[in-house]
Amino acid sequence: MATFLYRLGRWAFVRRRLVTFLWVAVLAAVGVLAAKAPAAPDDGFAMPGTEAQKAFDLMNERFPGGHADGASARLVFVAPSGQKITAAPHQQAVERTVDEVAHSEQVTGAVNPFTMQGAVSADGTTAYATVNYSAKAGDVSKGATEALERAAQHGRDAGLKVEIGGNALMAKGEAGGSSEAIGMALSAVVLVITFGSLVAAGLPLLTAVVGVGLGMALITALGSTLGLSATTGTLAMMLGLAVGIDYAVFIVSRYRAELTEGRTPQEAAARAVGTAGSAVVFAGLTVVIALAGLSVVGIPILAKMGMAAAGTVVIAVLVALTLVPALLGFLGRKVLPRKARKARGAAVPATKENGGARWARFILRRPLAVLLGGVIGLGVLAAPALDLRLGLPGDEAKPTSTTQRRAYDLLSEGFGPGFNGPLTILVDTKGVADPKAAAGEVAKKVSGVPGVIAVTPPMFNQAGDTALLNAVPATGPSEAETKDIVHAIRADAAGLKSATGATVLVSGTTAMNIDVSQKMSDALLPYLAVVVGLAVVLLMVVFRSVLVPLKAALGFLFSVVAALGAVVAVFQWGWLADLIGVEQTGPVMSMMPIFMIGVVFGLAMDYEVFLVTRIREGYVHGEQPGEAIVTGFRHNARVVTAAAFIMIAVFAGFIGMSEPMIKMMGLGLAAAVAFDAFIVRMTIVPAVLALLGRRAWWLPRWLDRLIPDVDVEGSKLAATVPEPPAARETVTV
Repeated sequence: MATFLYRLGRWAFVRRRLVTFLWVAVLAAVGVLAAKAPAAPDDGFAMPGTEAQKAFDLMNERFPGGHADGASARLVFVAPSGQKITAAPHQQAVERTVDEVAHSEQVTGAVNPFTMQGAVSADGTTAYATVNYSAKAGDVSKGATEALERAAQHGRDAGLKVEIGGNALMAKGEAGGSSEAIGMALSAVVLVITFGSLVAAGLPLLTAVVGVGLGMALITALGSTLGLSATTGTLAMMLGLAVGIDYAVFIVSRYRAELTEGRTPQEAAARAVGTAGSAVVFAGLTVVIALAGLSVVGIPILAKMGMAAAGTVVIAVLVALTLVPALLGFLGRKVLPRKARKARGAAVPATKENGGARWARFILRRPLAVLLGGVIGLGVLAAPALDLRLGLPGDEAKPTSTTQRRAYDLLSEGFGPGFNGPLTILVDTKGVADPKAAAGEVAKKVSGVPGVIAVTPPMFNQAGDTALLNAVPATGPSEAETKDIVHAIRADAAGLKSATGATVLVSGTTAMNIDVSQKMSDALLPYLAVVVGLAVVLLMVVFRSVLVPLKAALGFLFSVVAALGAVVAVFQWGWLADLIGVEQTGPVMSMMPIFMIGVVFGLAMDYEVFLVTRIREGYVHGEQPGEAIVTGFRHNARVVTAAAFIMIAVFAGFIGMSEPMIKMMGLGLAAAVAFDAFIVRMTIVPAVLALLGRRAWWLPRWLDRLIPDVDVEGSKLAATVPEPPAARETVTV
């Protein structure tokens, strides 16, 4: 591996003009294809295998033209204080507003609340009108949403309080934005401080942009063919930027180290790709494994996001191995600080101490105390995770400044908290002798379930073989009691099937959210087993050790659970919630644990591979175990620290977003990277290696014969590609 990559790096350096031209040509060609590609498909949040999804699919089949998957809005009207919405002037204002919306584009129906049972609150102060659209959520046209908002304003002008709920105002997902710009700016600052050179700082940013640009262009170009959309590319954008900067930093850092040892730029680039490049390849493979493993969860949109992001990571690896050394060929010694360039190639003593070496020696003096401190600290941070509750937050989690949140609150006040999360009960009476009697029996049974406060009369389709009814729970959509109601209705389904012959299915947004959370929980352990198992095998090949990969995986689990603890403390318990703009506490997004595992595992293994391969390199080259740890930290601790700060900056940029789920992802990922990089990799890992000594690199003989020797640390480079006599002359490129 190291020898092959050495030759690849040297070739890219020598043929720098050709390599650069090829990358630019590929980027331009794919960009043209992306510009001409058909529009990306709609995102479908399908949950195959769940009861809610089965009911939803049957609903679309049995109620053709009903637009069950179309967007909807709720116009909520509240009369002035002390007055009734049913008063003639207010009723006329409501009807004018609803009529105006009904005649706007993409609207398939707008129901007058005064002609619909249950659309006016019991105290007569609040009413709501349901507006249905032909387009899906996120695809409602700008003209349609403007017409909706304009009509609502006309209602306000008439003296009413009017707010808009539902998903019609949902914005179309976009991959990119101010978050990435903030992350790039902070990354640039960190790189300048780390390298002390604007040129060295700019190179990783430039190559990361090339890799991300190519990845996103490919996603756009193949969108209609593979079913990839803008939302699919969100994770690819985030991770492509993260690992693209990281991998280039690893190569450039090693190149600078080789230059300061007196090697020519060509030899330095070749050796940087042969050594640090090997770490990049295997670090990239761990990320790809973690992302591709998202396909085992069974949620199509997650699988697509994972595969798209994995493809972008592969591009980032290829860019680091070829384009980075090619650009180094143009820059030569300009990537060094001015003081180092003036040294004219004089080698820097290898024994020079720096902060990384001093930190390693501190740990070596008291490894057990450091290990216990790190583990106890992570345990304390992880404690809140014991109270983890999963769900999919809705409008109740939005800021109070949004009309959706205000509409949610008004409906809760006027009709009860459960009104915002009604359960849709589908009654399949196909083949039943008396469908109406069967549906009536189902409605009666559901109304008797504890916690159900209202059930609408069954509404049949044209064929008369399927009925829909809504059950309103007494509690809000994200409450545990609502989940119990769903399970109770489903538990009664078997008895209803026996008694009436009808099949009863519970669906709706609330039931779908419950099913999503359950499916995520069920998939968590299989996903962990697949990802961690494959990664341990891969790391065993890299480090030729049994204990080091196991230690790496265990440390990762510590950091992820600690990050989940931080998320629970902020978003469930409300700690520091005001500081980051969390206006409503509630359950943690059900996708959060698996999402964090997939993303953070790959990034954590980046730091593990890059740091520990340098430690192993020193050990293989004859250093004592303790001194090898110091050598690894002397060379790579600064770079790993910089890479971690860059990742934290990128993810923390999302904390400032208004969407609670994006805010949660930003905090969780930033916390996970911080805990993993600084507590696990920089503290616990060297402490464990110090305690194990030579045992850390133990590998049974039978396993040693089975595992291929990929020579990640480059120990064979000296024998197969001896350094030419001129390699230590100073060359200006």
